[in-house]
Amino acid sequence: MNSFIKILTLLILMSSIAFAQNVEFEKANFPDKKDLLKEAKRNLEDGKDAFELGKKEYDIIMENYIEIYKVYPVSRNDYRHAGDIYFKQAQPYLTKAQEFNPNNAYLNYMLGVISFNLNPQSDAASRYLEKAISLNAKIPDDVNYFIAWSFQFQLKWDDAIKYYQKHLSFLNTDPKLNALSIEDLYKKISECKVGKIETANPQRVFVDNLGPNINTSYPEYSAFISADESMLAFTACRNTTTGGKLDEHSSGYMEDLYVSQKNGKDWVLAQNFGSIVNTDEHDATAGLSSDGTILFIYKFKEKDGGDLYVSNLVGNSWTKPEHLNKNINSKDHESSVSLSYDAKRLYFISDKVGGIGDRDIYYSDKDVKGEWGPSVNIGSALNTKYGEEGVFIHPDGKTIYFSSKGYGSMGGYDVFKSTFENGKWSTPQNLGYPINGPDDDVFFVISGSGNHGYFASSKQGGYGDKDIYKITFLGPEKPPILMNEDNLLASVTAPISEFKADKIVSSGPKMTILKGVISDAKTHNLLEASIELIDNSLNEVIATFKSNSTTGKYLVSLPSGKNYGIAVKKDGYLFHSENFDLKASEEFQEIEKNVALKQIDVGQSIVLKNIFFDFDKATIRSESANELDRLIKLLNENLTLKIELGSHTDNKGSDDYNQKLSQSRSQSVVTYLIGKGISSDRLIAKGYGEYVPVATNDTELGRQENRRTEFKILSK
Repeated sequence: MNSFIKILTLLILMSSIAFAQNVEFEKANFPDKKDLLKEAKRNLEDGKDAFELGKKEYDIIMENYIEIYKVYPVSRNDYRHAGDIYFKQAQPYLTKAQEFNPNNAYLNYMLGVISFNLNPQSDAASRYLEKAISLNAKIPDDVNYFIAWSFQFQLKWDDAIKYYQKHLSFLNTDPKLNALSIEDLYKKISECKVGKIETANPQRVFVDNLGPNINTSYPEYSAFISADESMLAFTACRNTTTGGKLDEHSSGYMEDLYVSQKNGKDWVLAQNFGSIVNTDEHDATAGLSSDGTILFIYKFKEKDGGDLYVSNLVGNSWTKPEHLNKNINSKDHESSVSLSYDAKRLYFISDKVGGIGDRDIYYSDKDVKGEWGPSVNIGSALNTKYGEEGVFIHPDGKTIYFSSKGYGSMGGYDVFKSTFENGKWSTPQNLGYPINGPDDDVFFVISGSGNHGYFASSKQGGYGDKDIYKITFLGPEKPPILMNEDNLLASVTAPISEFKADKIVSSGPKMTILKGVISDAKTHNLLEASIELIDNSLNEVIATFKSNSTTGKYLVSLPSGKNYGIAVKKDGYLFHSENFDLKASEEFQEIEKNVALKQIDVGQSIVLKNIFFDFDKATIRSESANELDRLIKLLNENLTLKIELGSHTDNKGSDDYNQKLSQSRSQSVVTYLIGKGISSDRLIAKGYGEYVPVATNDTELGRQENRRTEFKILSK
């Protein structure tokens, strides 16, 4: 009998759920709750008024987002949040009304739309909206669309597709009128299919929040790093913003730029860039050079949607931002930028007239006057009819990362990667889940090593709104080792500490980071010096940098596959040269090279590391031209200098042979200099053979150090 009663009760309950009806806020439905009904109706009306203001603003944005986009601060504010200022006002009133009457269809609809906009990853939106449908009342036609979008954010791909298809059936009743919305729905369904594949095959990565020194309860995003990960610049909308103003559209604080330096493995507490860089309007990070000394800034302008500016680090201070020229900025909207490793090409995003789609990637090359030349659309290999954003060129100079709504996104913007090979860009590759998800994934940057990426996300469990995260790449999973009896026993008896964790791998291209400090060899004072990067095979100066005038620090990115010469120069000092012959297969390395420059004094000597001879001969190779030109320039600027050119060998071969070879090589350099107009009475050639080693001759590296040409000042 008890079982029968339980089954009957369950059937009645199921029946009441199946045939639930909409309950209006009327006296007939609440005969004994007059005062509570009055209060609930007041909450309902107050909440409804605020909701409909927000929904109206939201609908305008969604229908006209390309035009509205130009008067909103960058792409960092998602279109979904257009009505949030009103939705936040409406939510507490509607929640109180819901507590009194949970079975009103339109009330559940309103709470569902609000929940989705304020917290799309939560399942609250889909629960409210599905209940609104179950109450069998007339509600807005977009309810299925919102349910589907909510499920998409929850990674419930099949449920999302089901509701998108329901909304598609409704739109197909008048396909001409709803053509753009139908196109959007097909794209949404495609996104869910991509998401289903990507989440079933996640990338092997760690995703870590950067912690409370970087992230707060306010939004942090648009992070940029130096190639060696020692500096982080980002945007935040905090209550300490410069000027203390609120954005009238989003109700959040104005954007400011912040910076943090790494101390060991930890980021120190981020600091505001200060009033030279930040203003009381929107100021946001737009890009950072690989050495961390050139900062690009987005500044919001009502008349044109925003422009790009640049500031340089001089000593410990940043210069006042300068407006980039008309070849970069237009009357339309420019946002993120990325500077090539040699500082000669600038990639940027613009929605200027004449593009391929909504927002496109462009680039501009620096002309002979040091100005940015006419911009060029990067082309349809990367740009789509949908929006592109967050461009980042890796310091290798040929690998580009960018966000796009096209190609095969899981929702909104996804991050893609492409490589310039054989004169063209490769087909963009989606970086996969969990780097990408159904929300906008924008402003992804990667370290010079390729081990780490940085991006902003609104993940559950963060400190607040958007937070900045670090991705650590682990690479493909290794196949399991088939165990036989012997190694099975060994694995059982081995201590846990003997098992190694997954190795961090590089997800990026191969390159070398050269960094260090430049100082005076005698006084140890830190120096600002000029650093030339030379392609020895082409005898071309690729780029010129400067060390910091206060710290003496420098950082140079060297993509693999070239023979590089490095020359450090400063007036009153002998130049210092280094050679790096990086094969295409060279793995990532970070080299710290501190340079102590020697003043031009009698007895001082330097090694000419970029003078090369044919094997076992005294013939000077063409790659030596830049190094010899620097020596000629030094002699022409110091007309009384008399120098000795000395060559040295390793200990392979006979003493006599090495002596003759070294003398011949020294004489070849002297002859070259005389041919360029240097008086012979200022030059002495001397061969030292193998008798003055600077390293061991027992290793190839040591022998390479011993094979050298140097000059010494005899008089001045």
